[in-house]
Amino acid sequence: MPPAFLFDGLSLSIVLAGTALATVLRSGRHELTVTARAIAGLFAKRFSAVQAKADLAAQVSAIRSDGLLRARTSAIGDREFDDVTDVLIRSRSLDALIERHHDHRRKRITAANAAVRTLAQAAELGPVFGMVGTLVSLSRLPATGLEQGTLSGAISMAVLTTLYGLLLANLVLAPLARAVERRSLDEERQRQEVIDWLSGQIEPALPVATHAAQNTGHHSGHHIAHHRARLEP
Repeated sequence: MPPAFLFDGLSLSIVLAGTALATVLRSGRHELTVTARAIAGLFAKRFSAVQAKADLAAQVSAIRSDGLLRARTSAIGDREFDDVTDVLIRSRSLDALIERHHDHRRKRITAANAAVRTLAQAAELGPVFGMVGTLVSLSRLPATGLEQGTLSGAISMAVLTTLYGLLLANLVLAPLARAVERRSLDEERQRQEVIDWLSGQIEPALPVATHAAQNTGHHSGHHIAHHRARLEP
Protein backbone atom coordinates (compact mmCIF):
# COMPACT_ATOMS: atom_id res chain seq x y z
CA MET A 1 0.00 0.00 0.00
CA PRO A 2 1.44 3.44 -0.92
CA PRO A 3 2.48 5.53 2.12
CA ALA A 4 0.01 8.26 1.11
CA PHE A 5 -2.88 5.90 1.86
CA LEU A 6 -1.57 5.38 5.42
CA PHE A 7 -2.00 9.03 6.36
CA ASP A 8 -5.27 10.74 7.10
CA GLY A 9 -5.21 14.03 8.98
CA LEU A 10 -8.70 13.75 10.44
CA SER A 11 -8.15 10.18 11.66
CA LEU A 12 -4.84 11.10 13.26
CA SER A 13 -6.33 14.20 14.88
CA ILE A 14 -9.19 12.22 16.41
CA VAL A 15 -6.82 9.69 17.97
CA LEU A 16 -4.14 12.13 19.17
CA ALA A 17 -6.45 14.89 20.39
CA GLY A 18 -8.92 12.47 21.95
CA THR A 19 -6.21 10.51 23.78
CA ALA A 20 -4.54 13.70 25.00
CA LEU A 21 -7.79 15.27 26.19
CA ALA A 22 -8.98 12.15 27.98
CA THR A 23 -5.59 11.75 29.68
CA VAL A 24 -5.67 15.37 30.84
CA LEU A 25 -9.19 14.94 32.21
CA ARG A 26 -8.25 11.73 34.03
CA SER A 27 -5.04 13.12 35.51
CA GLY A 28 -4.39 16.22 37.59
CA ARG A 29 -1.95 18.99 36.85
CA HIS A 30 0.59 17.49 39.24
CA GLU A 31 0.53 14.09 37.53
CA LEU A 32 0.91 15.68 34.10
CA THR A 33 3.84 17.81 35.27
CA VAL A 34 5.54 14.80 36.86
CA THR A 35 5.00 12.76 33.70
CA ALA A 36 6.48 15.49 31.50
CA ARG A 37 9.55 15.66 33.77
CA ALA A 38 9.92 11.88 33.71
CA ILE A 39 9.80 11.80 29.90
CA ALA A 40 12.31 14.65 29.70
CA GLY A 41 14.51 12.75 32.14
CA LEU A 42 14.78 9.87 29.69
CA PHE A 43 16.86 12.14 27.47
CA ALA A 44 19.02 13.46 30.31
CA LYS A 45 22.29 11.97 31.51
CA ARG A 46 21.84 8.81 33.58
CA PHE A 47 22.76 8.80 37.24
CA SER A 48 26.11 7.07 37.71
CA ALA A 49 27.14 5.47 40.98
CA VAL A 50 30.77 5.57 39.86
CA GLN A 51 30.62 9.31 39.22
CA ALA A 52 28.80 9.98 42.49
CA LYS A 53 31.45 8.08 44.45
CA ALA A 54 34.18 10.03 42.68
CA ASP A 55 32.44 13.32 43.50
CA LEU A 56 32.06 12.32 47.16
CA ALA A 57 35.56 10.85 47.53
CA ALA A 58 37.28 14.07 48.63
CA GLN A 59 34.64 14.82 51.25
CA VAL A 60 34.69 11.24 52.53
CA SER A 61 38.48 11.33 52.76
CA ALA A 62 38.35 14.56 54.77
CA ILE A 63 35.78 13.10 57.15
CA ARG A 64 37.81 9.93 57.66
CA SER A 65 41.00 11.88 58.36
CA ASP A 66 39.62 14.83 60.36
CA GLY A 67 36.47 13.28 61.83
CA LEU A 68 32.88 14.45 61.65
CA LEU A 69 33.37 17.11 64.34
CA ARG A 70 35.63 19.17 62.07
CA ALA A 71 34.07 18.19 58.75
CA ARG A 72 32.40 20.72 56.47
CA THR A 73 29.81 20.14 53.80
CA SER A 74 30.89 20.33 50.18
CA ALA A 75 28.17 20.34 47.52
CA ILE A 76 28.60 18.00 44.55
CA GLY A 77 25.54 19.15 42.62
CA ASP A 78 23.28 16.21 43.48
CA ARG A 79 20.31 17.26 45.63
CA GLU A 80 20.08 14.01 47.57
CA PHE A 81 23.75 13.54 48.38
CA ASP A 82 24.25 17.21 49.21
CA ASP A 83 21.35 16.84 51.64
CA VAL A 84 22.34 13.53 53.23
CA THR A 85 25.96 14.58 53.78
CA ASP A 86 24.78 17.83 55.36
CA VAL A 87 22.46 15.87 57.67
CA LEU A 88 25.26 13.43 58.48
CA ILE A 89 27.68 16.17 59.47
CA ARG A 90 25.11 18.07 61.53
CA SER A 91 23.70 15.01 63.33
CA ARG A 92 26.84 12.81 63.28
CA SER A 93 24.51 9.84 62.83
CA LEU A 94 24.20 7.21 60.11
CA ASP A 95 20.58 6.75 61.17
CA ALA A 96 19.83 10.32 60.12
CA LEU A 97 21.67 9.85 56.81
CA ILE A 98 19.73 6.69 55.97
CA GLU A 99 16.39 8.17 56.98
CA ARG A 100 16.98 11.22 54.79
CA HIS A 101 17.99 8.94 51.90
CA HIS A 102 14.70 7.08 52.31
CA ASP A 103 12.80 10.38 52.26
CA HIS A 104 14.35 11.24 48.89
CA ARG A 105 13.78 7.69 47.64
CA ARG A 106 10.10 7.76 48.54
CA LYS A 107 9.59 11.03 46.69
CA ARG A 108 11.35 9.74 43.56
CA ILE A 109 9.42 6.46 43.55
CA THR A 110 6.12 8.26 44.07
CA ALA A 111 6.86 10.55 41.13
CA ALA A 112 7.97 7.66 38.89
CA ASN A 113 4.86 5.64 39.75
CA ALA A 114 2.64 8.62 38.95
CA ALA A 115 4.33 9.04 35.55
CA VAL A 116 4.06 5.33 34.72
CA ARG A 117 0.40 5.29 35.75
CA THR A 118 -0.41 8.34 33.61
CA LEU A 119 1.33 6.90 30.55
CA ALA A 120 -0.36 3.54 31.08
CA GLN A 121 -3.76 5.25 31.19
CA ALA A 122 -2.95 7.09 27.97
CA ALA A 123 -1.93 3.79 26.35
CA GLU A 124 -5.31 2.31 27.29
CA LEU A 125 -7.11 5.29 25.76
CA GLY A 126 -5.36 5.18 22.37
CA PRO A 127 -7.30 2.18 20.99
CA VAL A 128 -10.50 3.60 22.49
CA PHE A 129 -10.23 6.68 20.32
CA GLY A 130 -9.34 4.46 17.40
CA MET A 131 -12.83 3.03 17.84
CA VAL A 132 -14.24 6.54 18.19
CA GLY A 133 -12.76 7.35 14.81
CA THR A 134 -14.47 4.29 13.38
CA LEU A 135 -17.83 5.52 14.68
CA VAL A 136 -17.18 8.97 13.27
CA SER A 137 -16.41 7.49 9.86
CA LEU A 138 -19.64 5.46 9.92
CA SER A 139 -21.65 8.50 10.98
CA ARG A 140 -20.50 10.33 7.87
CA LEU A 141 -22.17 7.82 5.56
CA PRO A 142 -25.27 9.24 3.87
CA ALA A 143 -28.62 7.99 5.10
CA THR A 144 -29.78 7.13 1.59
CA GLY A 145 -27.71 5.86 -1.28
CA LEU A 146 -24.08 4.82 -1.06
CA GLU A 147 -21.54 5.85 -3.61
CA GLN A 148 -18.51 3.63 -4.05
CA GLY A 149 -16.15 6.47 -3.18
CA THR A 150 -18.04 7.41 -0.04
CA LEU A 151 -18.09 3.83 1.22
CA SER A 152 -14.39 3.37 0.47
CA GLY A 153 -13.54 6.60 2.29
CA ALA A 154 -15.50 5.56 5.36
CA ILE A 155 -13.86 2.14 5.46
CA SER A 156 -10.43 3.71 4.99
CA MET A 157 -10.99 6.15 7.85
CA ALA A 158 -12.28 3.39 10.11
CA VAL A 159 -9.23 1.25 9.42
CA LEU A 160 -6.76 4.11 9.85
CA THR A 161 -8.17 5.38 13.13
CA THR A 162 -8.03 1.86 14.56
CA LEU A 163 -4.46 1.51 13.29
CA TYR A 164 -3.39 4.87 14.71
CA GLY A 165 -4.87 4.02 18.11
CA LEU A 166 -3.04 0.70 18.28
CA LEU A 167 0.26 2.19 17.09
CA LEU A 168 0.05 5.09 19.54
CA ALA A 169 -0.62 2.74 22.44
CA ASN A 170 1.88 -0.01 21.64
CA LEU A 171 4.72 1.82 19.90
CA VAL A 172 4.73 5.11 21.82
CA LEU A 173 2.88 5.28 25.13
CA ALA A 174 3.41 1.78 26.57
CA PRO A 175 7.14 1.78 25.70
CA LEU A 176 7.47 5.22 27.30
CA ALA A 177 5.88 3.92 30.50
CA ARG A 178 8.28 0.97 30.62
CA ALA A 179 11.25 3.23 29.86
CA VAL A 180 10.35 5.51 32.77
CA GLU A 181 9.96 2.49 35.05
CA ARG A 182 13.30 0.98 34.02
CA ARG A 183 15.12 4.29 34.43
CA SER A 184 13.67 4.70 37.92
CA LEU A 185 14.65 1.19 39.01
CA ASP A 186 18.17 1.60 37.65
CA GLU A 187 18.65 4.96 39.37
CA GLU A 188 17.40 3.65 42.72
CA ARG A 189 19.72 0.65 42.49
CA GLN A 190 22.73 2.86 41.80
CA ARG A 191 21.82 5.39 44.47
CA GLN A 192 21.48 2.61 47.03
CA GLU A 193 24.93 1.39 46.02
CA VAL A 194 26.36 4.84 46.78
CA ILE A 195 24.55 5.05 50.12
CA ASP A 196 25.87 1.63 51.15
CA TRP A 197 29.39 2.66 50.12
CA LEU A 198 29.12 6.01 51.89
CA SER A 199 27.84 4.39 55.09
CA GLY A 200 30.70 1.90 55.09
CA GLN A 201 33.27 4.64 54.55
CA ILE A 202 31.88 6.99 57.19
CA GLU A 203 31.17 4.50 59.99
CA PRO A 204 34.78 4.36 61.29
CA ALA A 205 34.77 8.17 61.58
CA LEU A 206 31.70 8.32 63.82
CA PRO A 207 32.18 9.59 67.39
CA VAL A 208 32.99 6.69 69.71
CA ALA A 209 29.71 6.88 71.66
CA THR A 210 27.61 7.02 68.51
CA HIS A 211 29.60 4.24 66.89
CA ALA A 212 29.10 1.99 69.92
CA ALA A 213 25.39 2.74 70.10
CA GLN A 214 24.83 1.95 66.45
CA ASN A 215 26.69 -1.33 66.74
CA THR A 216 24.75 -2.52 69.80
CA GLY A 217 22.57 -5.46 68.84
CA HIS A 218 23.20 -5.25 65.10
CA HIS A 219 25.82 -4.37 62.53
CA SER A 220 25.33 -1.23 60.45
CA GLY A 221 24.88 -3.38 57.35
CA HIS A 222 21.88 -5.06 58.96
CA HIS A 223 20.66 -1.64 60.01
CA ILE A 224 20.73 -0.41 56.42
CA ALA A 225 19.00 -3.56 55.21
CA HIS A 226 16.33 -3.10 57.88
CA HIS A 227 15.55 0.41 56.70
CA ARG A 228 15.54 -0.72 53.07
CA ALA A 229 13.14 -3.56 53.89
CA ARG A 230 10.69 -1.12 55.45
CA LEU A 231 10.36 0.59 52.10
CA GLU A 232 9.58 -2.55 50.14
CA PRO A 233 5.89 -3.17 49.36
